[in-house]
Amino acid sequence: MNWLSRILLFITVLLSLFFLLAPFIIEHMQNGLEPDMVIVSDQAKQLHKNLFIADFHADSLLWKRDLTIKSSRGHVDLPRLQEGNVALQVFTIVTQSPRNLNIHSNAAASDNITLLAISQMWPVQTWTSLFERALYQAEKLRALEYDSGGKFLVITSRSQLVQFIEDRKSQKIIAGVLGLEGAHAVEKNLKADMEKLFNAGLRMMAPTHFFDNKIGGSAHGTLKGGLTKLGETFVLEANRLGIILDMAHASEQTIIDTLKLSKTPLVVSHTGLKGHCNNDRNLSDSLAREIASKGGIISIGFWSTAVCGKTVDAIADAIVYAVRTVGENSVALGSDFDGAVTVPFDASRLVWLTQKLIDRGLKARTIEKVMGLNEQAFLLANLP
Repeated sequence: MNWLSRILLFITVLLSLFFLLAPFIIEHMQNGLEPDMVIVSDQAKQLHKNLFIADFHADSLLWKRDLTIKSSRGHVDLPRLQEGNVALQVFTIVTQSPRNLNIHSNAAASDNITLLAISQMWPVQTWTSLFERALYQAEKLRALEYDSGGKFLVITSRSQLVQFIEDRKSQKIIAGVLGLEGAHAVEKNLKADMEKLFNAGLRMMAPTHFFDNKIGGSAHGTLKGGLTKLGETFVLEANRLGIILDMAHASEQTIIDTLKLSKTPLVVSHTGLKGHCNNDRNLSDSLAREIASKGGIISIGFWSTAVCGKTVDAIADAIVYAVRTVGENSVALGSDFDGAVTVPFDASRLVWLTQKLIDRGLKARTIEKVMGLNEQAFLLANLP
C-alpha cells in the first residue's frame, strides 16, 4: 500500500468513526439522566394508569435515534412513552443553537446544529438552511407515525384530537403534536414559509429561542426587545392559520406585545416561575398570571434551571407553586425531555411525579388536570 492509499484509508476510517460515534457521544453528553429514587404507592399507580398524560415539550426529533425502539439514550421514545402512560407528546423542532449557550445573553452569529446535522447525516440542504431543518424534522415525525404500525398518530386538527381521545379509551395509542422553537427558521417569505410549515404539520411556533431574531426579542438575547413589525405580522399570521404561539423563550416585552396583539391564548411550553426559582430562564409570576387570565397555559419543566433542584421533589414543588400562582386550570407539564438537559427521570417514570403530587396533598382532580387534562382542553379549544 503506497502512502496515498494509506492516507485515504486513514481519512476513511476517521470519517466512519465520526459519523458512527459522534451522534452517540454528543447525545450522551447533552441529554443526561440522574435518576432519583421514588417509592410508588398503590394509590399512585391506580391514579396514574387512569390519567390522560400530556407533555408540552420534547426535542427528541433533534437526535439520531429510532423512536420506535426503547433506547438507553435520551428521555423519550414510543416504548418509554407507553410505559409512562403518556397519551400526547408535543415534539418541538430546534433549528439553531448558539455556541456557549447560556440563559443570560446570546448572539445569533454562531450555531451548533450545523455540525450535529452533518454528523447525523441529515440531507445536505439542512446543513445551510434553517427552514430545511424544520421541514426535515417535520418529516421525521411523519416517518415515526408510519413506522409505528398504528401506535402513534400525528395530530393536526381538533377533529383528529377528538377522535384520538375516544380511541385511546380502548387502545393505548400515542399522539404527537409538532412545534417549532424559534421563528428564525422562517427564512424568506414569512407568510409563504409559515403556510408551508403549517402544511407540513406544525401547530405550535415560538417567536424566539435563545437569541433575538427578526421577529422579536429573546429572554436570553442581547437586546431583549419586543415584537418587530415583522413579528406583528408573524403573530397575526399564526392566528389566521391556527398556529398556537409559544412564549417559552420570549423576552418580557415580546410576551407583553404578543398578549396585546394575539386573538388566541398563549402557551409557555417549558418554564419555571421566578417566584419559585428566580433566574433569567424563568417566567415572572405577573406575566404567568396575565397569560393564564387570557386562557393560556404555563407548562413546568423538569430540569434544574426551571425548578431550582435536581429531584422529583423539586419538580413537584414547582408545580404546586404554579397551581397556587395561576390556578389549577392553567398548569401543565413541559418536561423539555431530550432538550440538552439533565432530568431525574425519563418518560417511562412519570408515575414518580404522580406520587410526589399526591404526597403534597393535591386533590386527584387537580393532578388529572396538571398531568394532561389542561393541555387536552387547551388543544381542543385552539387547534384548527
